Amino acid sequence: MDFTPFWITIKLAGITTLALFIIGVPLAYWLAFKPKKYKVMLEAVVAMPLILPPTVLGFYLLVFFSPENFLGAFFEEYFNLRLVFTFEGLVVASIFYSMPFMVQPLQSGFRSVPETLVEAAYSLGKSTWHTLVRVILPNMSGAILSAGVLTFAHTIGEFGVVLMVGGNIPGMTQVISISIYDEVEAMNYGLANRYSLILLIFSFLTLFLIYLFNYKNRKSLSFL
Repeated sequence: MDFTPFWITIKLAGITTLALFIIGVPLAYWLAFKPKKYKVMLEAVVAMPLILPPTVLGFYLLVFFSPENFLGAFFEEYFNLRLVFTFEGLVVASIFYSMPFMVQPLQSGFRSVPETLVEAAYSLGKSTWHTLVRVILPNMSGAILSAGVLTFAHTIGEFGVVLMVGGNIPGMTQVISISIYDEVEAMNYGLANRYSLILLIFSFLTLFLIYLFNYKNRKSLSFL
C-alpha cells in the first residue's frame, strides 16, 4: 500500500484548515455581529459549495487559475506561483470548497456567546481585539473544535474540485480519494477497499468525537 496519497491528503487538509481558520474567524465575526446591507448575499456566496456540484466549482476555478486568464497569469508573473495542476492550486481550491464548513460553525459559535459577556468587556474598556481573544473565543471552544475538525475531514474527502484543479499527478496532487478512483478503474478492488475502509473509519471517528465533545460540553453547561 502506497501511503504517499495519505500524506498529500493530510498535508492539504492541515494547511487548508489553518488558512481557513485565519480567514474564517474575522469573516464569521463580521457576519455574526456586523449587520450590513449585503450580508445575506455574502452568506449565500459562502454557503454555495454546500449545494454546488464540486465539478462545477472545480471547472470555474480551473478556468480562473489558468495562466491564460488574468488571475492565473497574475499569480504566475508576480508570485511565480502556478495554480493549475499544482499542490498550491489544490490548497486555494480547497479553501473555497471547504469555507462553509469553517465559517458556519464559527458564525453559530459567535452568536451563542452571551451578549452580557461582550457588553461587560466593552464596559470595562476592553478593545474589540482583546474582547475577541480573551472573552468571545474561549467561550465558543466547541464551535471552534467543530469548525476545525469538520473542515479538516471535509478536505480529506474532496474529489471533484481537487481532480479538476490539481489533476492526478502521483506524488504531487494525487490525494487519497483520487487514488481510490484509480484503483477501482484498474479493477484493483482489494486496495481500493483498504483505502476506503481507512477513510470510513476516520469519518466515523471524526463525527463521533465531535458529537461526544458537544454532548459533554452541553451537559457541563447545564450544571452551571
